[in-house]
Amino acid sequence: MNPMYRDLSYLYLDPSLASDGQGGDAARLEEAANAPVLRVRIAEPVVIASIELLFNHGQYFVRTRSKDGAEGIAVASDRALYLHPLLRELIVPYFLGKDARELERLIDGVYGYENNYKLSGLAFWCCVSWVEASLLDLLGRIEGRPVGDLLGGVLRDEVPIYVASGNRGTTPEEEIEVLQGRMAATGARAVKFKIGGRMSRNADSLSGRSERLIALTRKTLGDEIAIHADGNGSYDPDFAIEYGHLLEEIGAFFYEEPCPFDHLEETLAVANALDIPLAFGEQETSLRRFRWVVEHDAAQVVQPDLQYNGGFIRTTRVARMAALKGIPVTPHISSGFGYAYMLHFASYIPNLGAFQELKSGVAETGGFFDPILEAKDGVMKTPRGPGLGLDEAVVRGMLRHAHTLR
Repeated sequence: MNPMYRDLSYLYLDPSLASDGQGGDAARLEEAANAPVLRVRIAEPVVIASIELLFNHGQYFVRTRSKDGAEGIAVASDRALYLHPLLRELIVPYFLGKDARELERLIDGVYGYENNYKLSGLAFWCCVSWVEASLLDLLGRIEGRPVGDLLGGVLRDEVPIYVASGNRGTTPEEEIEVLQGRMAATGARAVKFKIGGRMSRNADSLSGRSERLIALTRKTLGDEIAIHADGNGSYDPDFAIEYGHLLEEIGAFFYEEPCPFDHLEETLAVANALDIPLAFGEQETSLRRFRWVVEHDAAQVVQPDLQYNGGFIRTTRVARMAALKGIPVTPHISSGFGYAYMLHFASYIPNLGAFQELKSGVAETGGFFDPILEAKDGVMKTPRGPGLGLDEAVVRGMLRHAHTLR
């Protein structure tokens, strides 16, 4: 076990399953992942009658309805533009006529339906995640409880954030100015910047940019700001370790995805060579590969994406495995309403990382919630309403003039 973290298994399950830190943990990790996640109290079946993908004003909505007239609504990302045939033909038919209370079993079952496992990957699991979110909203509205209560119980109502720009074309001076502006606007005390050229085989986006940015950020922002750096798979192990040492010199908080996302052994080699925690997993869609990463301590911060990884239930399974090895979870946030789903996830996960990303788009979509979502004093409040907490009047107004994608 990485000495920076402590055993968190007691937060989820029987402490006797906890890791001894000596390896050979696969069976215990598997048992943690397979423990029940969903907690519903509804006595009668909730039969799924319809699932629709709707579009209006740049937003995609997945609306589910039960035979009894209950309704759930989730917001999909703009990937729905080109993924909707997969959703319509191979995912929606599996769920129709089934009991939404069995959602956990259904998430596993859709994988084998019509040989869907042959399509396993980010595209497939994104579609599943949108249906799952809509059904969780439906169940939460029936019970009058937020998603966090359905999946373990709400532990917190606010989440500390870090700000990021996503830039690679800025000079170090320009990048720091952008980050300072976002810190001033939100009160954030943590930042993240990009290094390398993104899957670039060791090339920088601008000559010398990464080295200068690493040094200048700490010098300019001071010692009280938590600094995160994201490589986006830019480096082979030797280069990754070199930049990792530079980040260690400035006391950076974590170092994200230095090697390409599918280079697991190389990522492990980098983790073993550095003291700075490695963050990894944003593009991972296999629970078995997550298990490998956790078991071998290839990442000291785990970063599943709630959409890419197939939704709340599967991502909770990842968090439970991470807890056995004392590893915190800081989910990656994809586009659309990813930040809102992150807030719900953060509300109930015990082993949550210290800071979560403030994604762009909050100003445009925060009005879908009551109260309005906003970043203030370095935190965001989690949605409080039933299900996903969407403002029913606002959403119904959007859907009134939406059209169905077929």
